[in-house]
Amino acid sequence: MKIVFLGTPDFAVESLEALEAAGHEIALVISQEDKAKGRKAIVEKTPVKLAAERLGLPVQSVHRLRTDEDCIRRIREIAPDFIVVSAFGQILPKEVLDIPRFGAINIHASLLPKYRGASPIQQAVLDGEKESGITTMLMAEGLDTGDILLQEKLPLDRKETADSLFQKLAELSKTCIVKTLEGFSKGEIHPVAQEDEKASLTGIIKKRDGFINWNREASYIERMVRAYTPWPNAVSILPNGKTFKIWQADAVNKPDEEMLSLGKIQRGDIEHFLGDNFKEEYIPTDGAGGLFCSKNKQKLFFSTGKSFLEITELQVEGKKRMATSDFLRGYSGKAE
Repeated sequence: MKIVFLGTPDFAVESLEALEAAGHEIALVISQEDKAKGRKAIVEKTPVKLAAERLGLPVQSVHRLRTDEDCIRRIREIAPDFIVVSAFGQILPKEVLDIPRFGAINIHASLLPKYRGASPIQQAVLDGEKESGITTMLMAEGLDTGDILLQEKLPLDRKETADSLFQKLAELSKTCIVKTLEGFSKGEIHPVAQEDEKASLTGIIKKRDGFINWNREASYIERMVRAYTPWPNAVSILPNGKTFKIWQADAVNKPDEEMLSLGKIQRGDIEHFLGDNFKEEYIPTDGAGGLFCSKNKQKLFFSTGKSFLEITELQVEGKKRMATSDFLRGYSGKAE
């Protein structure tokens, strides 16, 4: 099969490599533009572009496919059997969807129609789902609204993070897309319309989404820690004004040992950190937002709207990730 592949992040690399290994002709790889990253604003190629170059495949970067007439013309000249899309990051116009002989197929990291949109992996973890999976579908003009071709399910671990689920689903996507192209081209897989009434939508995650509202219950915040690992991380402020990320935590009803108070998050620090994104709902009430440690200074807790969050690994601004015991040895409770 002759394929034009569109993808951008690491997730899409697995499918690209699987299609190439299966003997399909990858006539063109299209990825989003290279972007400047980090404090030094170093321009980096996308993971898909790097993979295409490593595999010796023709690759093209686009800013906005919908308005890139040269790129669309190139796809039309190739006359592919399939267009395969995996986390490309743009909605394809109808004139592109109509080009391939068999159709444009999208690889989506959820069991559609649940979790359409940009962040299905994070949302599945945040909602405490017991399973997720990969869906391949015929692309339509809407956002992840096309007919389903194949679905493969995957159980979630109790401590699943977005990062671990990302890797598992990327691996699962390899077999799914190869099976889909073979079965659909032979007429063995038939499109099934999505049940729109069961659909849910996920949005683009922003850095501010990781800021913790301590009025939420501990179980939700614990899922938030896992859903936003490795980015944007669950973030909050210590009573001394320092910001910190939580890498690992557990929800506990009430600490067994006697606790020592280390203070409470200050309203002014929250307002300063959130700036224009500040909302009154982030101000801890009714005992929430208090920092405590065990009497032996080995365990760290935050009070929440319901129960406590025990933090086992964290990272204070300007420092490396550390275990709670290491943090408590150096924590004075005062701004440095």
